[in-house]
Order: sequence, then C-alpha cells, then structure tokens
Amino acid sequence: MKNKYSLLLLITSFGIISCQEKVEPIENEKTTAEDNVIVYEEYMGDEPTTPEETEFYEPKVAVVKPGSLGAPPSDAIVLFNGTNLDNWISSNDSTAAKWHLNKDGSMTVNDKTGNIQTKQNFGDVQLHIEWKSPLPVQLEGQHRANSGVFLNGIYEVQVLDQNDNPTYVNGQVGSIYKQHVPLAMASVPTGEWNTYDIIYHAPEFNADGGKIKSGDITVIHNGVLVQDHVELKGTTPYIGWPKNPAHGKGPLLLQDHGDDSRVSFRNIWVREL
Repeated sequence: MKNKYSLLLLITSFGIISCQEKVEPIENEKTTAEDNVIVYEEYMGDEPTTPEETEFYEPKVAVVKPGSLGAPPSDAIVLFNGTNLDNWISSNDSTAAKWHLNKDGSMTVNDKTGNIQTKQNFGDVQLHIEWKSPLPVQLEGQHRANSGVFLNGIYEVQVLDQNDNPTYVNGQVGSIYKQHVPLAMASVPTGEWNTYDIIYHAPEFNADGGKIKSGDITVIHNGVLVQDHVELKGTTPYIGWPKNPAHGKGPLLLQDHGDDSRVSFRNIWVREL
C-alpha cells in the first residue's frame, strides 16, 4: 500500500511539474543591461541556511481597528458623517458649503450652487465614499445624476446613473473621465446606495515643474474592481487633452454638474497613505 501511494504521489508531482510553462528565449534577440531585468540586491550573496536569517521584527506594524457595520477604521479622517458640512467649503469662493444636509445622514447637490471641496488638502489616500442617484429618474445620457469625485481637485472618477442609460464609455460611471474605461459596470439599481473605494497616489514633479512620475488610481465599485492601478495621464477635462500642472497636495472635490443632478453622498472618509 505504501509503495502504491508513493508511486501515485510521484506521478501526481510529475504531472504538476510538467504543466509548468517553460519560458523560451526569443531567437535572434540579444539581452543587454538596457532590458531593465529586475534584480533584488538584498537577495544577492550567500543563500540563507536557516529560517531565522530571513525573519525580522522591526519596524512594528501600526494597529488599525477596522470599522464595523459601515463605520470607518480607527485611523480614518472622517470628512462627512451626516451631521454637518463643517469640513467642506464652496469651490467658487471658499465660503460655507451650500449643499442640502438631509435627515437620513446624507447630503445632496444643491443645483447650481457650485462644487464643494474639503478644507483639508491631501496627497496619497485611501478614500471611501457612498453615493446614490435620485428617483424618479429624469433626463438621460450625461445629464442623468451626473457628478464626480475629484482627487487632488483635478482628477475625476465619474459618478453617473448608468442604468439603462448608454453614453460614451470613457465617461460612464466608474470611468477616470475621458481617460480610462471601467473594467465593469457595477452599479446598484437607481436610487440605492453605491460605494466607491479608491486608492490614489499623486504624481511627482521636479523643481522645474515637469512630471517625473505619473499618479495612479484604483477604484472598487460596490466590491468590484473597475480601475486597476491605472496611470493618470494628467487632468480629466471635458474638452481638450489632459494637462499636467505641477502641484502638491489638494482637496477632495465633489461636483455640481449644474443640471439638477440631485446626487446624494454619505459616509465619506480617507486614510492618508
């Protein structure tokens, strides 16, 4: 019985090994230093011979208590919890935000009063925000529950009621506006609450204002990955090419599309990265 088991194990192992794809060298192509082959210098030299040699205990990892039942984690900066708009100002003139504060702990765009933005500026962040489109449904295309979440005040993740409402795909819900088409359309039914969980890394600029490293965004819409670490090629304008003005930290901005969009938001928090 033992011999049969050993033979079966050997055959199974051979089958697994034989399924590995073999990487064949590309014919007539020379490999040079310019190929940027990845090498990890910390793993060069003599191979460790004990497990302890590859274990370390510093630095200590920060302890973050996860939120429960939709609450933010313990290290989050709460930007809107439904009680007031104290953390927000008008983007037009820096006066108090004029959007509607609702009894259900949400806020709704106050048509044609303008965008609102956080008083605090941020760089790299993890952002959580919830939004919903209104009922009854009105208008269509880009005029149906249109808003936007702008990182650094200039890079837009599109908010739109996409249900039975076709539009250009690089401007649909979950898109990085006019730059990246979402991997999926993951909206809940109109009038229900959507969630965006966004990871944003800001671009970097040299002393002369030239961009030396692009920013990137990952977006999870209702638990579905719709933007996978995509490169920000610049700003996200309605007309024209992306621009790359040098900048540091900036506000989180929410859009008033100016067409009675009536989009509502709630439970907004960030973790600085």
